[in-house]
Amino acid sequence: MTVLFVAISCGGRKAGTATVTATKNTEPTATTVEFCADSAFSFIRKQTCFGPRVPNTQAHDDCSIWLAARLASFGADIVLQNFDTKTFDNTTLKCVNIIGSYNPDCPTRVILCSHWDSRPWADNDSDHANWKKPVDAANDGASGVGVILEIARQLQKKAPGIGVDCIFLDAEDWGPGPDFKGNHLETYWGLGTQHWAKNPHKQGYRARYAILLDMVGGKGAQFAREKYSVMYGKQVVDKVWNTAASLGYSSLFKQSDGGYITDDHYFINTITKIPAIDIVPYLPKCKESIFGPTWHTTQDNIDNIDKNVLEAVGKTLLTVIYNEKQ
Repeated sequence: MTVLFVAISCGGRKAGTATVTATKNTEPTATTVEFCADSAFSFIRKQTCFGPRVPNTQAHDDCSIWLAARLASFGADIVLQNFDTKTFDNTTLKCVNIIGSYNPDCPTRVILCSHWDSRPWADNDSDHANWKKPVDAANDGASGVGVILEIARQLQKKAPGIGVDCIFLDAEDWGPGPDFKGNHLETYWGLGTQHWAKNPHKQGYRARYAILLDMVGGKGAQFAREKYSVMYGKQVVDKVWNTAASLGYSSLFKQSDGGYITDDHYFINTITKIPAIDIVPYLPKCKESIFGPTWHTTQDNIDNIDKNVLEAVGKTLLTVIYNEKQ
């Protein structure tokens, strides 16, 4: 993904365990919302156990089978959207978007989505010897998938009042790195999302809105109001951030502006016109990256996942979903 923002001087930041601060309720919440962070964490660990899920690898193929089976075991109707795509460096990737639907006949729908592929190069690593190594992608990919899988497990136990589509998007992270000499185009990223947006899994598909989860488990994570999200889906941003505040998570979901980030939600907004928002870290004081110190490095592994962050995101989204009405 890429980001546009005004340059800010960055200082060092030590990643730590997330803390939350209770705040006054500003949004109605469901009476009881269960979300097991341990379960979400186990789903993240399982993905990383396959190895980096880089398209055209065995780990990628094996993980796709597991993801579809997990969603199916949680009662979702499954659609596998297989496709080939070309990358910025003219590599042909064999990909699959995995869609799991709840209440598939309900016309009122909400999308929860995350990319599930791994970055093929750790090109933000402090050790240049690692720049050609693939990334475990525990946070940058697997965390969003893990949270959605746990949400899916809860939706099987307590059905929502609307339709929910859980979409695992492929080939988000094969964009060019710092040594690329050509023009950096937005369309080099989010290849799976672009394919789905132009070829939805169901003819005439519409949704009330989409929520993208990207890097939602890192230690020290904070989520600002990403600017494309506000531009295209301010009401959805308000709904999610106010719900988080009502649950006591305002120290993670900050009422401040982030940057313009070219992520999967950008293509959902611009191609399908479905309002889509991005829950993505924004850490302008982090010297390694605004997305956190492990972004596109070999340190993006299971040891740097914080269950408190997973719980904050998961409980917030389940509360949002259970409060939606047709």
